[in-house]
Amino acid sequence: MSSAADWVVDTVESGGYPALGGLILLENVFPPIPSELILPLAGFSVGRGDMVFVLAVLAATIGSVVGALILYGAARAGGRPLIYRFGPKVRLSHKDLDRADAWFDRYGVWFVLFGRLIPGVRSLVSVPAGLSEMPLAWFVALTAIGSAVWNALLIGIGRALGENWDELAAYIGPISTFALIGMLAGMLALAIWLLRRGREPQTPALS
Repeated sequence: MSSAADWVVDTVESGGYPALGGLILLENVFPPIPSELILPLAGFSVGRGDMVFVLAVLAATIGSVVGALILYGAARAGGRPLIYRFGPKVRLSHKDLDRADAWFDRYGVWFVLFGRLIPGVRSLVSVPAGLSEMPLAWFVALTAIGSAVWNALLIGIGRALGENWDELAAYIGPISTFALIGMLAGMLALAIWLLRRGREPQTPALS
């Protein structure tokens, strides 16, 4: 196990839920700290009985939202000059920012939602949303939903892997694709249900 992994293990085991949320907050602002390492460890702790699954997902999701709000607020308040100045310090290159901005222009709110399920993109999502002054309530809601799905998925898999939790990073690409497909299928099913419900004849009220 690498020194970074050892540090993550020590931090989560000693700090519990606050430490988990704090690490995920940092992961959203500082991408080199990967959720692919933090969340499976939390799942392993759940499997051992040291954490509760729902509380672990909640702590991680709160950390995700707070971290995303930091980048969103910085981008919205300081604009591109601030992001270009400090972006390299958190490993956000001009090329990455321009690419994320183009994706946001093309996909809008869907990029904020589904971008949380894509490694390497998750930390970029907040910047174009802030630059475009996306409504805060929408940003928080979509970030919470997408992050909760990602957190629950990785924590659940980490619990299933047990002592092999640290091997998850090698399979994270297919897993993120699975999460995207699952969320898309769920949204499609919801849209079909709402459409069918809207077409049902309304029973007149009895006088």
